[in-house]
Amino acid sequence: MNETLVTVVGNVATEPDYREAANGSPSSRFRLAVTARRWDRAKEEWADGHTSFYTVWAWRTLAANVVASLGVGEPVVVQGKLRIREEEREGKRWVSAELDAVSVGHDLSRGTSVFRRVSPARPRPAESSVPSAPAVPAVPAVPSLPDRVAVPAGAETPPF
Repeated sequence: MNETLVTVVGNVATEPDYREAANGSPSSRFRLAVTARRWDRAKEEWADGHTSFYTVWAWRTLAANVVASLGVGEPVVVQGKLRIREEEREGKRWVSAELDAVSVGHDLSRGTSVFRRVSPARPRPAESSVPSAPAVPAVPAVPSLPDRVAVPAGAETPPF
């Protein structure tokens, strides 16, 4: 069966919530707001277009990382499987778009982020001849970056 994989860029619209199914499988969900922006030539300014909302579902480790990392208003990029749901409630037809997330991350074109690797909890071995793991060196702090980089007059700017 073919899946429709999409990438959606927008802002977190609701606080991600965390749930566990009866079998202990974790999930989280949040609403993602996506607003098209267009250049209005007449006014010579950017104008907001229609806003679409998606319900984003994350599962297992991704679910826990989403809840620990995202907050309302933060810009994100979500890649996932698109699912359109149609249902009838109180005599009205409702259509909603959902994404089963494969990957979620901050949109670094609009800010910075710091990554922290999460290692799965492992039971400690009983005192035996098992050698202990070497100590992991501390990660240096991320330096503060300037908002703009000065380019000398007459210098060619890089194409990025």
